[in-house]
Amino acid sequence: MQSITLIALGKLNADYFRAAAAEYQKRLSGFCKLNVVELPEEPIREKNASEAVIEKALEKEAKAILSHVQRPGVLVALCIEGRQISSEELADFLARQAVGGAGSVTFVIGSSHGLSPLVKKSADFSLSMSRMTFPHQFARVMLLEQLYRAFSIQAGKKYHK
Repeated sequence: MQSITLIALGKLNADYFRAAAAEYQKRLSGFCKLNVVELPEEPIREKNASEAVIEKALEKEAKAILSHVQRPGVLVALCIEGRQISSEELADFLARQAVGGAGSVTFVIGSSHGLSPLVKKSADFSLSMSRMTFPHQFARVMLLEQLYRAFSIQAGKKYHK
């Protein structure tokens, strides 16, 4: 069974996000070994923080993120400049990783300020869910849904239409 880790900065603070995430985590349990790692977002106390302050916070987040990445394995950074792929392509990507012997696939969703360049450089693949901007909590639910859809496609289930 393929091992998938989702590293996310920040907590799901709305009941509807927690319920949706829990539902997809339950569904995914039949397809993969899923591990969700919630890390705290580095606090930035200044309302209009400088780029230097933001970069320092992102560096601290990067250290925490990279300490949870399993190697050997594949690291996927979710970022706006990443490549957009279809659900079928995600299914193919996951299948290739499983067949290719990647012990695990780790997806990373950054904080409200994004991801450190260090995490992006460490990533084996950069994925963009859309050119639109979504709340990070919603992005987590969307990723879980897409993972479930990808495994459903691989299994030939009717979920994907």
